[in-house]
Amino acid sequence: MTDNTPVAPWYRQPWFWFLTIFPIAAIISGMTILTVGSILSPSMVTDDYSREGRGINMAIARDQKALDLGLKGGLTVDERSARLTLESKEGAADYPYLVLNLYHPTMSERDRTIQFRRMAAGEYTGNLIEDMDGRWYYDLQGPDNDWRVKGEFWLPASDKIALKATSATQG
Repeated sequence: MTDNTPVAPWYRQPWFWFLTIFPIAAIISGMTILTVGSILSPSMVTDDYSREGRGINMAIARDQKALDLGLKGGLTVDERSARLTLESKEGAADYPYLVLNLYHPTMSERDRTIQFRRMAAGEYTGNLIEDMDGRWYYDLQGPDNDWRVKGEFWLPASDKIALKATSATQG
């Protein structure tokens, strides 16, 4: 008794596909992860921790100096112009210019820097290149970069945005 029924080729066998689909899927997903991982740069990872630590200590010292100077002020943003008032314990702040760095919380390509020029004692004005909206972290510093006032705000703002020096422990 012989069975002469033709056998289907290997690629038409259901058990072949059932047994190979999972290893093939693992290979494809592994190659995809490897490709994406090699293309994207690790922007959050650093390999020089001692330099980062020294930078953090310097930032804390700059925050403390701003607190010691008693720096506080207000920022008003209208369309593409910005006005800044800044006071210290001794009265109106008198710097030739101030620099305001704006950091977007999620997209570093949207970060901006605004240079304020002195109009009068404690009053500064600057220009924005484009309309800005949403949540922003700010970092206001003087020309010598020896102090810094930092915080966050939302744009557009209908009221004056209060800027005030805080210590590192206060946030």
